[in-house]
Amino acid sequence: MSASGGAGSQGLTMARILLNRRSTTINSARLLHSSRTLCSDEGSGNSRNSDHVAEEPKKTLPQKASHIVRSILHGSEQVRQETRDTLSKLLARGKYVHELATHRVKPGYMEEYKTVVAQLYPYIVSNFSPGTKLVGSWETDIGDLDTAIHVWEYQGYPALSKAYSDYRTDPKYKELHQKMMSFLHERKSQIMLEFQFWPTHPPVTKGGVYELRSYTLKSGTLLEWEQNWRVGVECRKHHEVPMGAWFSQLGDLNQVHHLWQYSDLQVRKEVREAAWSENGWPETVLNTVPLIQNMSSRIMLPMSFSSLK
Repeated sequence: MSASGGAGSQGLTMARILLNRRSTTINSARLLHSSRTLCSDEGSGNSRNSDHVAEEPKKTLPQKASHIVRSILHGSEQVRQETRDTLSKLLARGKYVHELATHRVKPGYMEEYKTVVAQLYPYIVSNFSPGTKLVGSWETDIGDLDTAIHVWEYQGYPALSKAYSDYRTDPKYKELHQKMMSFLHERKSQIMLEFQFWPTHPPVTKGGVYELRSYTLKSGTLLEWEQNWRVGVECRKHHEVPMGAWFSQLGDLNQVHHLWQYSDLQVRKEVREAAWSENGWPETVLNTVPLIQNMSSRIMLPMSFSSLK
């Protein structure tokens, strides 16, 4: 193990120790408070009027969402539906719908593919509804090779449906799309919503590399993920500008994607190491790692027509 790796491991171990001590203190305080409350309730029970039950206070939206997340462990289909509806309203900005398009290009045909896409995608942006925008297009440099990633933004589901309808009837689109398809052996689409606390970055030219980190979460843990990353992203903002974060709605479910930009891989290393000095970042990592089923990282290079590049 390198010196930097050993120091990072020791720092993480210390963070776990401090957090465990803090958790023990808090739990002890909660237990003492619960015991006092129980004694107080028992002592005053005889003086209560059993014929009148106090009206239960209404739950706030975050309280309701937390209750749903806990209840989902019991397998209720009704609760599962409420979870999807409530979490979307609670966590998403609600203004846009995003699409993540993943294209697996036949080996040896990436340049031909990019030439066609450089004609097709700007054509869509210029000639279709203004409710359709291209957030960015990238080629994977490290990770899943021979892969292109595209993120689209629509002004709600009506704009998404209209775009799909226009695609099917536009002659030039169909011609260019058919050419693009000849260079692919697989493609995938995923509909997503952006997190309320992490809006998608507007068009900008920064150069460097982009990283798309994708996480598949355990069912029912999205709210907990959001609560922790709401803190975590503030820690990271001190060192870098977050470019976007989304959670899936259609396609592969229980997935979250975070998009970052760095001038180069060395800066990426330094920025990620510096985050450990921020109050709240160790807690974010320790609290969210148990929520993950699997994860992946892609280092990507922006294409010439990308809005983020």
